[in-house]
Amino acid sequence: MTKVKSICVFCGASDGKNPQHMENAIAFGKMMAERGITLIYGGGRIGLMGAVADGVMQNGGSVVGIIPAHLDDIEVGHTGLSELIVCKSMHERKVEMFRRSDAFVTLAGGLGSLDEAFEAITLRQLGIHDKPMVFLNALGYWDKCFDMIDAIIDEGFARPSHKNLYTVANTLDEIFEQLAAEPAPRFDPREKLF
Repeated sequence: MTKVKSICVFCGASDGKNPQHMENAIAFGKMMAERGITLIYGGGRIGLMGAVADGVMQNGGSVVGIIPAHLDDIEVGHTGLSELIVCKSMHERKVEMFRRSDAFVTLAGGLGSLDEAFEAITLRQLGIHDKPMVFLNALGYWDKCFDMIDAIIDEGFARPSHKNLYTVANTLDEIFEQLAAEPAPRFDPREKLF
């Protein structure tokens, strides 16, 4: 694949109960910075979102946060980033995150992370982009989500081949291995997205 220069990371705005998720977010940010990969994310300063951004920034990397005005107004926006873009809506935030990234990685997170990840998968299924999508399944966090996808396939609402729209990594190193193994995009997704 062509070199990934930016990764859009979806993850929780909460710390979660298991401290391993926070440690993974910080470590992933550090690993991105060491590889010269720009973080594109939702712009928050709290939870895993803030931790991955801090992991990048504290190690000399570049971070672009994209946050809707209503969240920035309640002071959850991260003010220590390379760039913070304040947009009008959650939809506009996703469009901008998708445009600016070469790949998507989903760490542990909640309903918002699921929304973002499944939209990225669906857009790939529809041929609107062909950027790689990786879930970090540390501690089996996403196992029940993958069980749900299997059930959807079993019920005939998705094809078995749709599981090829994303990959699953169990460690942080595997994320980068999987991104490197993805085939080269067939088109420049930034030209075709939306």
